[in-house]
Amino acid sequence: MPAIYATEPKYICPIAPLHNIALSFLYRTRLRKQLMLLDQYGSATEVWRHVDEPGMDEAMERAKQECEWIAEHGIRVWTIEDEDYPIRLKQCTDRPTVLYSKGHVDLGKGHFVSIVGTRRPTERGKELTSLFVRELHEQLEQLTIVSGGAYGIDIAAHRAAIECGIPTIIVPAHGLDRIYPYVHRQDAIKALEHGGLLTEFMSGTEPIAPNFVQRNRIVAGLSEATVVVESRERGGSLITARMAVDYNRALFAFPGRPNDESSRGCNRLIQSRHAQLINNAADLINAMEWTTRATHKTPVQTKIVGLLDNLSPSQQLLLGKIQEAEEGMHINHLVMETEMPYGDVSSDLMMLEMQGLIRAIPGGFYRIQ
Repeated sequence: MPAIYATEPKYICPIAPLHNIALSFLYRTRLRKQLMLLDQYGSATEVWRHVDEPGMDEAMERAKQECEWIAEHGIRVWTIEDEDYPIRLKQCTDRPTVLYSKGHVDLGKGHFVSIVGTRRPTERGKELTSLFVRELHEQLEQLTIVSGGAYGIDIAAHRAAIECGIPTIIVPAHGLDRIYPYVHRQDAIKALEHGGLLTEFMSGTEPIAPNFVQRNRIVAGLSEATVVVESRERGGSLITARMAVDYNRALFAFPGRPNDESSRGCNRLIQSRHAQLINNAADLINAMEWTTRATHKTPVQTKIVGLLDNLSPSQQLLLGKIQEAEEGMHINHLVMETEMPYGDVSSDLMMLEMQGLIRAIPGGFYRIQ
């Protein structure tokens, strides 16, 4: 049992979720059957009163065990019958009938953006994910980042959100009695402070392959927009992208060079016109027609203003050039544009980096910190 569930408030699981949980267990591989019965009888309690199926006693016993577990560990249960069930997810034809959440999960406020991608990203992909989340945070008042908690782009998006202090929702492919992959346990703990974990799987559910595909529809369904940062020709992120399109949600992708293996999936989404090409957060915000903060100075901009007088003219020149480039500038381009000697540029860049105004990224590029 993960330590994050060790000292949590206890509460009594009311009778209605008990029947919902039992129904979801009885037809755990038959979601359409669950939805059909709920539509026919109006509630899980009424289904239990009118339906006689083999396995119902076992399902009820399992549901009681689950209710004891969620009460002991402070897990919240959302059912499809609840008024505060997430509205965007409710619009999906294959919506989960029961959800379990841990942490401070608010599914009703602000903009929700899902960020997905390959489990084997490039350094560019990880940097791009982090910058994109920061830019969204700087321009939007209320924002929640959603992803699956997997290796690569998923965890990069969660970590960027945690670093910015904005809510992030991890959607695992298993029950909330474990963290997979285990190496992301500390990230999950941090996510509980401003977001949390959300799943349709009961405790004891293993992270088997079909569950990852199943959970992808929650990642796509929760959000107004899904963004693919890097994706190979095949992968789970493309499944999530297809689901977003099926749900009539906005789909965006960052382009890559034609020969980049890690971007072939993104390029194909753009080429097929399933996804809209974006280069930064502003592109997404403009496409979605979202309202940005009226006036906002980032901490970096504030720091720059405070230190500007202490910089040499050449350092100010270099800083201005780097600010103009959204994805950073290569040292060779800075040499050409400023007509300064390479050694002087290198020395000034090091001074700017030491003052926390810029940062070096792999490949000789520099970007505003």
